[in-house]
Amino acid sequence: MTRKLAFISTLILLTCLPFMVLKPAYAETTPSFHLTANQPVDGKITITMSGKNITDLYGYEAKFTFDPNDLELAEATSDMGGFSAAPIVTNNEILIAHSKIGNKPGESGDFKIGTLNFIMKRDGNFNVKWTSMRTITHDLSDRTYSVNDSVSVHSQKKSFVDLEGHWAKEDIELLASKGIIKGISEDRFAPEALVTRAEFATLVSRALDLKAADTTMPFTDVASSSWYKDAINRSYAAGIVHGITDTRFAPDQNITREEMAVMLIRAIKLSPGAVSEGGTDRVSFADSDAISEWARADIETAVQLGIMTGRAEEKFIPDGLATRAEAATVIKRLMSSSGLL
Repeated sequence: MTRKLAFISTLILLTCLPFMVLKPAYAETTPSFHLTANQPVDGKITITMSGKNITDLYGYEAKFTFDPNDLELAEATSDMGGFSAAPIVTNNEILIAHSKIGNKPGESGDFKIGTLNFIMKRDGNFNVKWTSMRTITHDLSDRTYSVNDSVSVHSQKKSFVDLEGHWAKEDIELLASKGIIKGISEDRFAPEALVTRAEFATLVSRALDLKAADTTMPFTDVASSSWYKDAINRSYAAGIVHGITDTRFAPDQNITREEMAVMLIRAIKLSPGAVSEGGTDRVSFADSDAISEWARADIETAVQLGIMTGRAEEKFIPDGLATRAEAATVIKRLMSSSGLL
C-alpha cells in the first residue's frame, strides 16, 4: 500500500513538473470539501465530490471509507481534465488521485471535482465518508486537509403488485433492486409472461456486466437500432449465445428451457472460480428422450449445479417456453454461483 501511495504521489509530481507556470498569488482562503449523492438507479449510486473556496487545484489525492459488504466501487471520475490513476481499494478504504496535464493553471473557486460510482450489493442504508484531501497546486505546493464529510443513501427493495404470494417474489425483487431485471411497468412484473431470446441474452449481459465488444456479430435479424443489439453483441462476443442459423438469431422468438440452460452454462464458465461442471451422476427425467443432444450435457450440468430444476412430474420440459419468473430465478442462481451476489 505504501509503495502504491508513493507511486501516485510521484506520478502527480512528474506530471506537474514539466509544465510549471507562474501565477499571481491568491488571497488565503480556507477550502472546504463536500459529498452529495443521487438516489439509487438500477442498483447504482453516484456520489459527487465538490469543493468551495478552492485555490489553484492542479492535482489531488482523496481518501474515503465505506463498507465493502454494502457497496462496490465501479468507477471514479474527475471533472478537472487530465490523468487519473486507477483507484486503490484496500479493505474499507478508497484512494483516488488525479492531475491536470500541460501548461495550465489549477482550478479555483467553487466547483465539482469528480464522482464515485458504486454498485449496491444489498438494500438498506449506506454511508460513504470523505476522510482527507491532499491538494497540489501548479507549483507543486501541497497541503492535506481533514475532510470528514459523510453522505448517506437509503435504498428500498423494488416491489411489484402482481408478485404477492408468488414463488419467485424474493428473487425477482432482489434482481430488480440491482437493476438486472425490470418490470413491464413501474408496479407490475408479469411473472408468467414469456421471455424472448433477446430478453434473456440481455439479462445475462447485465448479470455478468459484460463489456462492449469489437466483435461484429453475423446476425442479419438484429437491427442496429434495436434496444437489444448491444447486449446480444456482448453475449455473442463472450461465446454465450449462438444463432438458430449462421445468420439468424431470432431475437423475438420465445426462449425454450433447453436454450436457457445452454446459455447459463456458457455464462458460468466465464466466471473465475465458479463451478462450471456437475458431478459424475447422470440426471434423469421422465422426458429425457425429448432433450436435444446439443443441450443434454449443459442441462445435466445446470441441474447438478442447482441452477435449473425440472418442472412437475419429474419432467424437465426442454422445449417448454421459459417465463419471466423462471428467467429471474435462474439468473439469480447464476449470479450466486459466479460469486456476483
